[in-house]
Amino acid sequence: MSGVITLNPRSARKPKGEGHERRAEILEAAERIFVDRGYEGATIRKIADEVGLSSTALYMHFPDKRAILDEICRQAFEALIALNRAVLAETDDPVLRMRRMIDAYVRFGFANPNAYRLVYLTRSTEVGGTPVSTAQQTGAELYRSFETAVVDAGRAGYLRGDGRATAQALWAGGHGIVSLMITKPHLDWVDRDLLVKTMLDALFTGLLKP
Repeated sequence: MSGVITLNPRSARKPKGEGHERRAEILEAAERIFVDRGYEGATIRKIADEVGLSSTALYMHFPDKRAILDEICRQAFEALIALNRAVLAETDDPVLRMRRMIDAYVRFGFANPNAYRLVYLTRSTEVGGTPVSTAQQTGAELYRSFETAVVDAGRAGYLRGDGRATAQALWAGGHGIVSLMITKPHLDWVDRDLLVKTMLDALFTGLLKP
């Protein structure tokens, strides 16, 4: 035996770092723990241990785990809002806007599966019975920007049916494929990009006028 003692990196206390950097570490660890253990199964102590902090040190950044979840949701929605704004600035084509906006939802979900699960696959009853306030407000803004783009396309004569119903159908389709693929990775899926394109092609062909 060499006699060298190896410390558990999760139990070793880390030196004090920059506030933004440490908050980011806490949020990243909390995402994993919330997904693995559920909201009720996650504790401040577990999150603190994951990033090598004491519980007291973690409380300097967040007052409770509800605030941590709220911040995860807020950041996720704000990232999606930024993607939508970029699409709106890129093109005036109503159909292309719709396609790129729903594609942005899908790409974000695959790139950030833990945050996506918390934002879209966590029931309100799992976080105290009421919606996370910031997430609810920012998420509503996010969806309204997409719905507005679809309704505008309807007014321009591109849609077969009602604009709001079309927006919800497209939104549900995009989120549905992400939800299934990240929660059921063991299924025999075809290439992800091919599947997403096939689904969106089908939706747009059915919902838009020729």
